[in-house]
Amino acid sequence: MVIAIVLIILIVGSVLFHFLSPWYFTPIASNWGTIDDTISLTFWVTGVVFVAVNLFMAYCVIRFRYRKEKRADYEPENKKLEAWLVGLTTVGVIAMLAPGLAVWAKFVTVPENATVIEAVGQQWYWSYRFPGKDGKLGTVDSRHVSDKNPFGMNPDDPNGQDDILITSPELHLPIDKPVKVLLRSKDVLHNFSVAQIRVKMDLVPGLVTYVWFIPTRTGNFDLLCEELCGIAHYTMRGKLIVEEERAFQTWLSSYPTFAQTSAQAAGDAAAGKPLYAVCAACHGVQAEGNAALHAPKLSGQGDWYLKRQLKYYKQGVRGAHDKDVFGKMMAPMAATLGDDSAINNVSAYIRTLPDNPAPATVKGNANNGQTRYATCAVCHGANGRGIQAMNAPGLKGMSDWYLVTQLKNFKQGIRGAHPQDMYGGQMALMAAILTDDRAVDDLVAYISTLK
Repeated sequence: MVIAIVLIILIVGSVLFHFLSPWYFTPIASNWGTIDDTISLTFWVTGVVFVAVNLFMAYCVIRFRYRKEKRADYEPENKKLEAWLVGLTTVGVIAMLAPGLAVWAKFVTVPENATVIEAVGQQWYWSYRFPGKDGKLGTVDSRHVSDKNPFGMNPDDPNGQDDILITSPELHLPIDKPVKVLLRSKDVLHNFSVAQIRVKMDLVPGLVTYVWFIPTRTGNFDLLCEELCGIAHYTMRGKLIVEEERAFQTWLSSYPTFAQTSAQAAGDAAAGKPLYAVCAACHGVQAEGNAALHAPKLSGQGDWYLKRQLKYYKQGVRGAHDKDVFGKMMAPMAATLGDDSAINNVSAYIRTLPDNPAPATVKGNANNGQTRYATCAVCHGANGRGIQAMNAPGLKGMSDWYLVTQLKNFKQGIRGAHPQDMYGGQMALMAAILTDDRAVDDLVAYISTLK
């Protein structure tokens, strides 16, 4: 009897939990309400079976409980019961699968008026490509992938010259317009998923998969990779921003085409030398850094990273937090560089300066730090030289006290919290694995030993 009561409590509790639980679907933001319908139908079919089977078990426990005067009957077959079971099971399976097949047929049939765009997955960030005025995406090939051509664009394809390249984890789309998203991975298996849209699909290396949907309400939605793709999988986060057509066009026009990106001239070191005179007052004549002025070493750092940080300071992405005391000092200095050309030139000049390692000042246990650095090495390289394709700057030979400061800033939300800091948010999540100041010091002490 106790077992029967427990089974009944299990049934009642499960049903109540399903209907009263706060954990349910997020409000839908696309045309894929049929996805919810098929899931709800599955819940009803499996729910009815769950209740029926457990009630039958409770009935059997009571009906056929042990009685001293009763003897067990052996009944090897019951054709009537078997026929009912086969029939009901068939009806249940058909009820669950048939609507799903209809939805799948719609899922793979893209409307003719859908705009075709591309989402590219790479450890551990998203980037996107939109067609230009010709409405066609150019061809791509992994053979063309390089630091200067991260999308692998075919330079000989005229259809790709006006393609708009979005090197940002934010994807903007206009409301109420169908879109087909081509999905391509540059390294491992990823997954494109937005909970409010309801559709998701894997990005398989060597293949181009796709999803399509119609955004039906404006808003900001998390875009996640829902396929384990490596050590920093949990940091591979993006945003889907659905907005009105005018706002979308304004956003899209702020990004360059492939032709514009290819035509960008390299920085002029000679023109950057006089611009660096302002920087030299703190960072040193040879960009060796000055701890007394809280100015880190710059020489030896990748010019692509210097450009990004200078732009961040100019745009208020860095140096805006109230507790970022020295970032606030740097922001007005970056403002003296009038345009991107000036930033390119001063970065080019810094690249010509000798890369002499900064003196080690942090006292930590390098042996303990070596184990911790294994995680960092995935992006920054085993030798700490940085990997541009991973958007990870060089660490080897840089000012160790500055590395400590920035790791703590990431941990405390002083850096990396700005919504436009595309990669700072990832670094903040990674820095969180350093549990205390000792762990930070040990890690930095090991980085100082890299040759």
